[in-house]
Amino acid sequence: MREKVEEALKKVRPSLQMDGGDVELVEVTKDGVVKVKLKGACGHCPMSQMTLKMGIEQVLKEEVPEVKEVVAI
Repeated sequence: MREKVEEALKKVRPSLQMDGGDVELVEVTKDGVVKVKLKGACGHCPMSQMTLKMGIEQVLKEEVPEVKEVVAI
């Protein structure tokens, strides 16, 4: 499942990078929780929680149905 998540993140990265940010995959748990680290401008942006839930999580759930939740660490 980690490989599928990495592939899905490739679709999200360009829009994050356009704003000076990025996302790093830290862990994919057996129960479908994806742990990521927001980097660059995304790491301290006040909208990062919305980006995480409405952007990254939504895309990952569409691309990898096994994903239950995405959390930032």
